[in-house]
Amino acid sequence: MKVLIVLSFVICGCVAKESLSKQLKQIGENVKVVEEKLQAIEDQLANISNTQEHFKDMMENKIKRGTWHLGMNINPSDGHTFGYTVGWSTGTDIGSADTALTKDYLSANVWVSPANYIAIVRHQQGVVDAVKVFKFKTEGESLSSRFGLKNMNPGRQIVTLGGPIQQSIAQDAKNLADDPIFSVGGNLVFNWAYGDNGCRIALTGGHLSEANSQDDNTHGLGNDFHVNPLTNTALSTSWPHDISNIQDCPYPACRDVKVQGTDHGPGSHLKTGPVYGNYALYVSLEADKFLEPGHKVGLEIKM
Repeated sequence: MKVLIVLSFVICGCVAKESLSKQLKQIGENVKVVEEKLQAIEDQLANISNTQEHFKDMMENKIKRGTWHLGMNINPSDGHTFGYTVGWSTGTDIGSADTALTKDYLSANVWVSPANYIAIVRHQQGVVDAVKVFKFKTEGESLSSRFGLKNMNPGRQIVTLGGPIQQSIAQDAKNLADDPIFSVGGNLVFNWAYGDNGCRIALTGGHLSEANSQDDNTHGLGNDFHVNPLTNTALSTSWPHDISNIQDCPYPACRDVKVQGTDHGPGSHLKTGPVYGNYALYVSLEADKFLEPGHKVGLEIKM
């Protein structure tokens, strides 16, 4: 009898052990199924993430499409003066491609090309220091047309709308307090004629002299204080200057106009000052974003 009882316990134990083994095996198989499903979910999430990144890249590429072309470079201390009457309306080649970003330069081909966007880039030996991008009010016109004789009389055009669509300035950029482009806001103005004075590029955030004023007090790129700004005729060689900084120095009360560099006429109240950089004009039909500070620029920039 005792032997039967012992055998019964042994048999039951074996059966229980076998049942437990089956249960553990089933649990293992279930865990494997769960792991496979979790992996499938992870793969799906990864695919969604990749799709989102691809879509983001597509959108960024859409925003950055197009090519920028260098139309002009102004070095205010290279021995050539880019005043109001030189190059802007005639669009003749100035300088060479080899020194396009170190000396004064104008590309006749780019000057006659239609453009919808303009970037003004302050750079140090070809490395972007600061940039503003604007969209022109009137699409498809060239710089030759915008600065040409037909737009010089009466001149005084506000040529962009809504201010800069991009403004990027390096953290270590210097001389920003009175920079003619980056210290003031607003839209670009071209051919700002006043009295016998003219400024080719300024901003609405700076002082814009009245049409009959002789205050010599609008400052920007491509200036002359003794010129017929409606006919592009220099009246003397004393007062052209590449770049004048933002300041309030109305003539005749003030006779201490601060200009960048040595590229200016011998007029007594044009005061040579430090060069903040070269200033380049780029245009594009489609690109509405420019390289950020720290990037190297060239004759063409594909975005």
